[in-house]
Amino acid sequence: MYVMNDKSDELAVVLVSGGMDSLVCSAIAHRKHKRLALLHLNYGQKTEDKELDCFEKIAKHYNVEQTKVIDVSFLKQIGGSSLTDQSIEVKQYKGESEEIPDSYVPFRNTHLVSMAVSWAEVIGATKIYIGAVAEDSSGYPDCRPSYYKALNALIKEGTKDGNIEVITPLIHFKKEEIVLKAIELKAPLENSWSCYGSSEKACGVCDSCALRLRGFQKAGVEDPIEYDQRPNYNY
Repeated sequence: MYVMNDKSDELAVVLVSGGMDSLVCSAIAHRKHKRLALLHLNYGQKTEDKELDCFEKIAKHYNVEQTKVIDVSFLKQIGGSSLTDQSIEVKQYKGESEEIPDSYVPFRNTHLVSMAVSWAEVIGATKIYIGAVAEDSSGYPDCRPSYYKALNALIKEGTKDGNIEVITPLIHFKKEEIVLKAIELKAPLENSWSCYGSSEKACGVCDSCALRLRGFQKAGVEDPIEYDQRPNYNY
């Protein structure tokens, strides 16, 4: 049985986008640490308001008072992604591919983790949790395990005390395993959002919706959020 006193005294920063992976990452960090600080980055994504709302609900669910929202909308100014550029349409899921999709935000995770490291130095946190998943790494190079190994080496070299570490507890999980972990930890899946293009009902057909729905379908669990469409991806 898990005992409250087994929790670490180390302060941990959790990067929380509001998506399912970051929600489950928060649940894992909450189980492991007595003290959390939640960080959300607005980078001009099309579902920015919805993601922020989910972040606030997740922070409330875990009773985390130390939160911060940082505007990094320069990523929208840089462009090059269907998540931030209004001239690039969010594409429908076309099946597995080795090509980097246009939803990739160039070098995004490096910017986001850098903000988390800076804040961690200020507030005395030594761990940074991020819900990166290697299953996404064929599309997103900044989700690869090798990327986080290199990033941790950089953080060690470039920080005052060199004692801050990025933790990726979901890096080797499949989406269906993430769903089952959420159920196990009683994470509020209804307070997460994965759709790239819509903030009202999830579209059900973008890459992110497809991966999420397939995870739920393979896990044999009903996704509690509303969808415009719920195609069968369990193949």
